[in-house]
Order: sequence, then C-alpha cells, then structure tokens
Amino acid sequence: MSRLLAPFRRLFRSSAWDAVPAALAVVQLGLAMALFAAWPGLSWAARIGWLALYAFSVGWNLNSVAHNFIHNPFFRSDRLNRLTSLVITLALLSPQTMYRYVHLRHHAGNADRPGPDGATIDPLSIYQHGHDGKPEPMLPYVFLEFFRGDSPFELARKIGAKRPREARAARFEFWAVIVVYGALLAAGPFTGRLAFTPLMVLAGYLGQCVSNLNGYYEHLGGDPDRPIAWGVSTYGRLYNWVFLYNGYHAEHHYRPKVHWTKMTDLHRQIAEDQRREGVAVIGWPHFLGFLEPANRRVPTARRPRAAA
Repeated sequence: MSRLLAPFRRLFRSSAWDAVPAALAVVQLGLAMALFAAWPGLSWAARIGWLALYAFSVGWNLNSVAHNFIHNPFFRSDRLNRLTSLVITLALLSPQTMYRYVHLRHHAGNADRPGPDGATIDPLSIYQHGHDGKPEPMLPYVFLEFFRGDSPFELARKIGAKRPREARAARFEFWAVIVVYGALLAAGPFTGRLAFTPLMVLAGYLGQCVSNLNGYYEHLGGDPDRPIAWGVSTYGRLYNWVFLYNGYHAEHHYRPKVHWTKMTDLHRQIAEDQRREGVAVIGWPHFLGFLEPANRRVPTARRPRAAA
C-alpha cells in the first residue's frame, strides 16, 4: 500500500495515507448522488435502507474524515484543501468550515464543566446541560444537541471576527448546500424524486445524532480537570481502522495535532502515565458506549428548567 501511495507524497501535507480519507470523502458524495440518480427505480425498503446507511456514514465521516481534516488538512495546496472542504460539506449537508470552528472550541474547553457564569467553553460539552456537576443524560444530548448551537449566520459572524477569509469560505459552503440540494428538491416533482431531498435532510440530522452519540461516550467517564484524562479511549482494531483511529480519544485530546497514523505510537509513549492517572477505557466502540457496564454506573442529571 505504501508503494502505491509513494507517487502522491508530494501532494500531502502530513502523510500520503491521507489519500485514503480524501478518497473516501469523494466516494461518499458520489454515493449520495448515485442514490439520487437511482431513486425512482428503488423500492421504499431499499430507499430506507440506503438512507439509514447514509445517516450512519454522516456520523462516521464527522468522526473520521472531517475530524482528521480539521486537525491536519490533507494537502499542501490550499486550493485542494478548499475543494476537499467543499466535498465534505456537500457529502454531509453541513459546512465543514463551521464544523471546524465548533470543533476547535470543543478542544478549547475539552468537555469542561460550567464555570461561574453557568456556561461551558466547549459548546459540545456533555456537562453544558447537566446539573450538579454531572453530565447530561445521553438521550437528550444525542437528539437535542444539534438544535442548541448557533445558527450558520451567527457562526460565520463569529469566525469572521478574527478570520474573515474563513468566514467567507463558511458562507460559501453554506450556500453551496442550499443551492445544490435546493436544485435537487426543485427537480424532484419532475423526475420522480420529490421525497429525496427532505429525506436526505432527515438522514443528515440522524447522522449528526450518531456523531453526538459517539461524542457523548468519547467523554463520559473522562476527567475535565486532567488533560491526560480529558477523553475516553477504546482500542478495538476494526473500529479504529474504520474510524481512522478516533478510538484513541484520550490520546487525541492530550495531543490533538498528532496525525491519525501516529496514534498507536503516542499511546505507547504515554501508556504508563495513562495507567497511573486512571484514564478511562471502554471495550465497545464509542457509538455503542451505552453497552459498557461502567458507563451505566456514571451518574447523570439534567439541568432543571428555569421557572416561568
């Protein structure tokens, strides 16, 4: 495999292995468009099956391809990186540049607990809507977190406060989603694909929920007060191959710029410190973390609603 990638090494900023996630992003977008093309000839059972697979693929991409692209852009060329960002955006129906901003805020807070003002630095913190120092229960976090964040326009404004160029890219990606999928929606009544775009939007939301599920168990049982224990790791080989070593999540939060191909090396380097500090490790993939017995023993509480 390394020999096959050798001719492309000059293209890539960190590793020629980034050809793999870059290609997977293109494949995912291609399959979404192929589903649109095949839609009229599919039964409803097949349509629902493909949409379910697409929803899972959104959660997978957010935690593998899109995630690694945030920390280590794949290409040396800014143009290729902007193109990759657009491909990921259209594949997920979600602007990658806005995801980058939110995700880097996540790393700024590292699933922190609310401060004296009652707010967290990390907009994705499992403690943000928890109570009494406890994380929020899993189900409301998974299904409501998508609706709690800033609007795309507010995110673009915040990005633009320090990085106007990125804000322009964020707005472009947002409108690219609107234009492309709006065109598919407009064509729907005339091509037998009327339900395609609304159901893709629903599947995209469910994919975000899969990502929230993953994120919840990447931090449930972690320690927001100790950098080496900010995340929760899982070392299953298949999960880490498929999710580009996102299972090494305590390691990732401890050293977020380490490339995904180097996570096992980082783990070996800090394993003794992790054992001494009691870093949480689960046996299940993160998106199946609810099956982990230790996770069922972690106390949770939801913030009481403010009195009317």
